[in-house]
Amino acid sequence: MSSTPPPSYGQSPLRAVQVLGGGSAGSSAHVRSLAAGLVERGVRVTVCAPSELERTYDFAEVGADVVTVPRRSDPVSIAALRAACTGADIVHAHGLHAAVRTAFAVSGIPAGGRSAGRLGVRPGERSAGRVPLVVTWHTRAHAEGARSHVVRLMERRAARSASVVLGTSSDLVDRARSRGARDARLAPVTVPAPRPPDDFHESKAKAELGAVGRPLLMAVGSLVPHRGYDVLLDASRAWRDLDPAPLLTIAGEGSERAALQRRIEAEDLPVQLLGRRDDISELLAAADVAVLPSRWEARSVLAQEALRSGVPLVATGVGGIPELVGDAAEFVPYGDAETLARTVLGLLDDPERRAELAEAGLRQAATWPTADETVAQVLSVYDELTGQG
Repeated sequence: MSSTPPPSYGQSPLRAVQVLGGGSAGSSAHVRSLAAGLVERGVRVTVCAPSELERTYDFAEVGADVVTVPRRSDPVSIAALRAACTGADIVHAHGLHAAVRTAFAVSGIPAGGRSAGRLGVRPGERSAGRVPLVVTWHTRAHAEGARSHVVRLMERRAARSASVVLGTSSDLVDRARSRGARDARLAPVTVPAPRPPDDFHESKAKAELGAVGRPLLMAVGSLVPHRGYDVLLDASRAWRDLDPAPLLTIAGEGSERAALQRRIEAEDLPVQLLGRRDDISELLAAADVAVLPSRWEARSVLAQEALRSGVPLVATGVGGIPELVGDAAEFVPYGDAETLARTVLGLLDDPERRAELAEAGLRQAATWPTADETVAQVLSVYDELTGQG
């Protein structure tokens, strides 16, 4: 439980609505942690999310009201979102799609009692001002060709509709400003630390994967083009003939799964696609090296869990990764399979360097904001927009 006392908001609690769309693992875990912290501080929280996210993250368990809203932009879904946001003091959307849908939904909704008071209107009276909208950009959309123009328009809509945009990395803050955000601020989000597995579960994980007596490499993330898994498979050719050959495991699902599996089989690569897993912490803790080959990342969940678990990380030096991990990783250029393979094999042959990176990772993780600090920062934004700060 938080040691921060609940703020005094008068007779009725502040009402905050959290909106999720597709919900990446990072943003969904953040919303659950944020909802829990806000409820502890006396805030009434409603989470609007697709039913599958509620089943996975159980927002109701931490005290939030839950409204099931599909990840669609049809009139029925927008109407459901609008109904959930009506009467709120603050609405907080997480991710680009959620932000655009929420901007449409709250358009014309008058500010709630606290925001109305801030605008010079007595609580209970209607205000010309709309309910304040906070948007957190956890990552950025990846699109090519004509789709990139659509994404740019969505980013402009999301940025310009928000009272405040919170970016989880400095380059996302810069991107929001370039898209016309009136107020964009850095708000680094830390995924709640998992419970560390014991030696038994690590050994069990290695045995299950068939990695007993051979090095284990771990990558985690959706199987989509910008994750760089095609490059990672290219790199795996460099160790497929070693004895024992390191085993590369990739946890995640996505549109590229069939193509990746065909390559693995055709080229006899020492790679396993694990699909979606709910035991990532155990698998990662059993790994000798974690690999993050993405074209772009903000605050990668894999990077956070690897550093917290003391697992050496090889990552592309892109997006918010250098800001997140500092000197606690070996960096490689995106798309350079040869350098990636050489770096991975170099680490496997150098236990002292792996130990150095493990220690550096634990030190770096200790600098990240705690869940309590993250909630306090968000709540200060809410207070500012509703006239409490």
